Amino acid sequence: MFTGIVEEVGTIAAAEPEGNGVIFTVHARTVLDGMGLGDSVAIEGACLTVTSFSDDGFTVQAIGTTLERTTFGGFRPGRRVNLERALAFGARLGGHLVAGHVDGVGRVTRIEPREELVLIDFTLPEEVVGVTVLHGSITLNGISLTVNDLPEPGVCQVSIIPFTGDHTSIGDLKVGDAVNVEGDMIGKFVRNLLGAPVRGGEPGGAAREHVLRAWGYQ
Repeated sequence: MFTGIVEEVGTIAAAEPEGNGVIFTVHARTVLDGMGLGDSVAIEGACLTVTSFSDDGFTVQAIGTTLERTTFGGFRPGRRVNLERALAFGARLGGHLVAGHVDGVGRVTRIEPREELVLIDFTLPEEVVGVTVLHGSITLNGISLTVNDLPEPGVCQVSIIPFTGDHTSIGDLKVGDAVNVEGDMIGKFVRNLLGAPVRGGEPGGAAREHVLRAWGYQ
């Protein structure tokens, strides 16, 4: 589990094909503190397992499924990436509950600087549209952000303050770039309980009936 509060911006040092996937070597400093083999780390919002260490970084293995569902297939040496260690139980939750399970890839459609902030519009994967609400939470490339606006169907807008731009990789984005998107976890559970269809699963009709009865609507 993560919070979407980026601890460090690391750099992809190497990308070596391995079967249907890729082994990535990531240069980092801050997140190495207390990190052990087998630990979970979020890279651009995707939860991966630490498989080895070097003097100035660590490696992770992204399998074929990860490459298909995230932006990792386009990672090349030199790319800057957002890093966050897994949340320690009992620690302060600064962002929102983030699983590190990317729901899909969106595309940046507009970047508009406005005085002290930058507005970024991006398309939402189909499975995220139904759980994205105005002023709710969304995760973009591993960053916990607030939904600033929903300017059109299937498009989300976030507002980036200077601190976020300076301490994450979000300032590297350009119009047309692909981004990792994870929808609000609580929204996804509620959607399932109320029986809304989700990709890869059947509507939870029985659960919906139970919830409605518990709430006194039946």
